[in-house]
Amino acid sequence: MTTLDILGLRDTFEQHRILMCFNGPFSASLIEEIGMALRRHLESVSVSPGSVMDVFAVYIELTQNIRHYAREKSLPDELTRATVVISLTADGRYLVSAGNKLFAADGEQLLARIEALAALDKAALKAAYKEQLRQPRAPDATTGAGLGLIDMARRASEPLSARLQHLENGMAFFSLEVVI
Repeated sequence: MTTLDILGLRDTFEQHRILMCFNGPFSASLIEEIGMALRRHLESVSVSPGSVMDVFAVYIELTQNIRHYAREKSLPDELTRATVVISLTADGRYLVSAGNKLFAADGEQLLARIEALAALDKAALKAAYKEQLRQPRAPDATTGAGLGLIDMARRASEPLSARLQHLENGMAFFSLEVVI
């Protein structure tokens, strides 16, 4: 049996100012419980109500997107695991990061979409959001109208940052960082 260095892990968390980290499969109830704990923690340390809402909304959007993707693609259990990290930046902003395995082709499309959003200023993001609201939604759509990424970009204090790391068997690990 391998012993986990909990003190070393704790030191890493402290060094990177990590407030919360989860690694595993997401269920609706788990997303909700972690989200409520996150919200209560932020409120207890006197974070502004707007920042609490932004961090909470981004966390919910990221985790629900990961969960919906796994369900939509009927991924096996070993591919439904995701990692979410909430940390503080050196200048006191919040960094909400999430990553999960996905099909590489899906990751390429998502990366291109995020890079396009990252190039937009606040006014252009607002216009893109309004335009997306007007788009018809397919009656059999299982997910939202595509507003989530735009909403996260609008809440962010700097452009969204994404990374795609190719794995074997046509899979990749996609990670997204949102600074609030």
